[in-house]
Parts: sequence; C-alpha cells; structure tokens
Amino acid sequence: MPDMDNSGILIYAQITREEYIHTVFFELADKAKELSQKLGGVDVNAVIFTRPNFVFNYKEAFENRGINKVYYFEDESFKNYNTEFYSKLIVNLARQVKPEIILVGATNEGRDLAPRISSALGTGLTADCTDLDINENGKLAATRPTFGGQLMATILCKTYPQMATVRPKVFKVNPEDMYVQTEFIKCPIGISLANDRYTLLDFKKTIENTINELDSAEIIVAGGKGLKNKEGFDMLKKFANKIGGTVAASRGAVEMGLAPSSIQVGQTGKTVSPKLYIACGISGAIQHTIGMTDSKHIIAINNDKNAQIFDIADTGIVGDAFEILPEFLNQ
Repeated sequence: MPDMDNSGILIYAQITREEYIHTVFFELADKAKELSQKLGGVDVNAVIFTRPNFVFNYKEAFENRGINKVYYFEDESFKNYNTEFYSKLIVNLARQVKPEIILVGATNEGRDLAPRISSALGTGLTADCTDLDINENGKLAATRPTFGGQLMATILCKTYPQMATVRPKVFKVNPEDMYVQTEFIKCPIGISLANDRYTLLDFKKTIENTINELDSAEIIVAGGKGLKNKEGFDMLKKFANKIGGTVAASRGAVEMGLAPSSIQVGQTGKTVSPKLYIACGISGAIQHTIGMTDSKHIIAINNDKNAQIFDIADTGIVGDAFEILPEFLNQ
C-alpha cells in the first residue's frame, strides 16, 4: 500500500524557449487524472519555473486540465533552464509537499532534470515510459521498452516518491476540459541563484534540431535502410524541406550511421502523431510502426510490394525512393 505520508501527483510543467507550456505536460496531466481516480481521487499538481509575473499567463491552461495546485518559482534567471537550480528547488518542494508520484516529460530537458531529482531524493526512476498504471497494491506501474525494444517491462518503484519520465505523444489529450479552480502557490527560492560555474551567452539551434522537432511536427518524412547511404538521406532532407516536413529515421537507418538516434522513431525512439507521415525505404517492422501508427495519414514508398509497411499505409507506392523522390523534387 502507498506510504500514508505521501499523497498526490506532481507534474513538471516545462516551459519552452518560446514561453509555451510543452505539450507533453497536457498529455501527462490527463493521464495523471486517470491515475488519480485509481488512487482515490488524490490531487494532481504542477511545478513550474517562470520569469516574474508570468505564471498567470498559463492560468486558464492549468484550470482546464484540472490541475489542483500550481507551485511556482519565479525569477528573471528562469528564462533559461538551469539543471542545478531547478533540481534543487523541486527536491526541496518534494520534501515539503511529499507527492506520491512525480512525472516528467521525457524531453531533452526532462531527461536531464529527472535523474538529478531522483538521485537527490534517494528514490527510483523509470525512464522513457510508454505507459503508466496503478496496480492492485496502489503502486505506480511504469512500462518501458527493454532489451533493445524486443520486450516491454513494467517496473515498480520501491521507494517514494515514485518517479517516471514519459515519452511525448504516447498519451492523448482529452479534447474536453476538466475545469477546476486552480490554487497558485508561490514558493520561496531559498537558495542562491548566483552561478559561478558558467554563464549562458547565447542559444543557437543546430540545423538538426531546427528541422527535426518531431514532437510537434505536422509532416514527417522518415527514411529507412532502403535509402542505403548518405546521399539517400541528403535527398530525403531536400524533399522534407520542399514540403515543409521534418526528417525522421528508422532504427535500421540509425544503426547504419545514416541518421542520428535523436530522430529515431519507434519502440526505442520517439513516438509521433503527425498529420502526414511519409515512410521511405522502411520495411514496417513492429518496432518502428509502434511509434507512428497514430499518424493521421501514412504514405509508404518501398520497392518490395510485400513490405509490412503497406499493411498500415493509407497510400502505398511500390517503387524505388531514389527514382520517386527526385520526381517530386523536380516539380
């Protein structure tokens, strides 16, 4: 049974550099409401870092997602993410409010932040989850891929708070509002924000990050082993740029060194749900398709008419991507 000293679910609300709440928060909020009901209706709360007097810009978003309390830290320095400060402050907060569960989106920022929090709290962390549930003993059952994506493991945390990071896009956002009157609680900082170790002078997105923001992409062009070489992926990138798309890859392409793992889609990569997913030279193994089957429209290009990808494709083109993509590029 849960530790009676711990109650409620605390979600980290990540703010993007454009000062939006990251979409993974809303996905986690809806899932947390579901988990809450299985725990007897415990509170679902959030923690957020903003610059001064900015948190109430998000008031409606929190209320409509049914968030009971928002614990907020504000300072001008929070315009830039800082692992050291954020982790210390969330750890201090967790020791005071004693959440039963802490959830963090498995974004680049979340994957950096969550391990520091769990380590400082002396608790376990199940990373990169694809599902969450409450088991018959009231414990968080966190599911994630293991053994290179060959198996799915459900993991229980022996200590409190129970922690998990969750991939963006694996949970759906309920289109209906779950309005509550959210209580906003300003938290004292209580630590020095002076940082003698480093100073952020500038932030520049790399070309890869600029064209490969898969979490929010509406059009994704993905390449597999069938693209064969660097020239094949260069062609894929040109095609993606032409149609306003974002580049992704299968695990096979990543293992061949044709693409970085940061743009891998599938069981051991990202889960995506764009309006249009174009699979080029991808066979359609379950390890890949599990990460993109929620795409609204799937187009498959493959020279093997029996490729599994055609089983889930809305539109199939049997042919060589090296012949078909140049035709589109020349239009």
